[in-house]
Amino acid sequence: MTGIERRLARTFGDDAPVALGTGWISGVLAVFLGVLAVGAVLCLNFPALLTAPELRAVYPMGVIRGLIQAGIVVGFACGFLSTLLRRRKALGIAGMGLAAVATLLGGAAVPVETPVPVAPHLGLDWFLLSVFLWSLLFVPLERTAPLRPEQGVFRREWTTDLGWFFASHVTVQALSLVIMWPAVALAPRLAVPAWQGVVATLPLVVQFALVLVVADLTQYWLHRAFHEVPLLWRFHRVHHSSTVIDWLAGSRLHLVDVVVTRGLVLVPLSVAGFAPSAIYAYLTFVSLHAVFIHANFAPRVAGLERVLVMPHFHHWHHAAEPEAVNRNYAVHLPWLDRIFGTAYEPRRWPTRYGLADDPAPAGVLAQLAWPFRPTRN
Repeated sequence: MTGIERRLARTFGDDAPVALGTGWISGVLAVFLGVLAVGAVLCLNFPALLTAPELRAVYPMGVIRGLIQAGIVVGFACGFLSTLLRRRKALGIAGMGLAAVATLLGGAAVPVETPVPVAPHLGLDWFLLSVFLWSLLFVPLERTAPLRPEQGVFRREWTTDLGWFFASHVTVQALSLVIMWPAVALAPRLAVPAWQGVVATLPLVVQFALVLVVADLTQYWLHRAFHEVPLLWRFHRVHHSSTVIDWLAGSRLHLVDVVVTRGLVLVPLSVAGFAPSAIYAYLTFVSLHAVFIHANFAPRVAGLERVLVMPHFHHWHHAAEPEAVNRNYAVHLPWLDRIFGTAYEPRRWPTRYGLADDPAPAGVLAQLAWPFRPTRN
């Protein structure tokens, strides 16, 4: 348990039940919605600083304002319900307090003068939108059919993984610029116009399938290099330091790992001349699928697992058991590991995860600096 988790436990925890009807779920929901509402209202107040121009251009503002207002109202109501049901009132009071702060900051009615100036910014809106959508999708999924029912949403080191999720989303502008640079620099020099012309004639669904193959073939070898080249492993071991695996654990990725992998994957896609819509469809797919394969999700579909990576396959990639080390590199297509001899697919699930003999330091900042520390002899 991290220091932040201990402080949260002291502030909000008690020995009362957490089942439905005890005020626990309504209290947690109140705080969750309250935090999102405060963040969203801050984005309305400071759009040039806190929001991404690419997202501002496509937001249906009527819907966004309606969601913010609903979050404030529902958050306050859930907080009030929690104070009625629960002996300890901290969760409910915090939820109502956050709803009140969002309202005092102007609520959903904060006017936004357009056009918003384009300036260096943080992607707080991208973080809030992502955490809302992924929580809405994956928390119920994991609670409905969990691999490990005893593993709750607030499991060990959840704040560390949420911190990585925050860091990778809020720094979206800087990361995007660096990630795009290899493709922008190399694609014009490596492109073959005749080949690009052939690719351009293919139906979009065929292009998407080819993008998936090309991207995952590139990722396979990059991923393998991050495991087998000691210098690269120093960064990638951050991802493998999670001892508890769920949808949020997939966010624990060192920023150097993110930049190198995503940047180099985009190079062959740009060189080949795939349509932007096919690449955007792939980016949408990978953002969902890469989270799903880490999920605490038990159901298996044998036929599907032959062609698409599922949680069982990727959980073995994170296993601390010796026979599973440096296996299952593919992110999407497990048959790549079968072709290259790195597949490991026992019927059972792993019993433990993480780095057996090299535990990571606690916290995002310490893990961000970890690869640069001298190794112990």
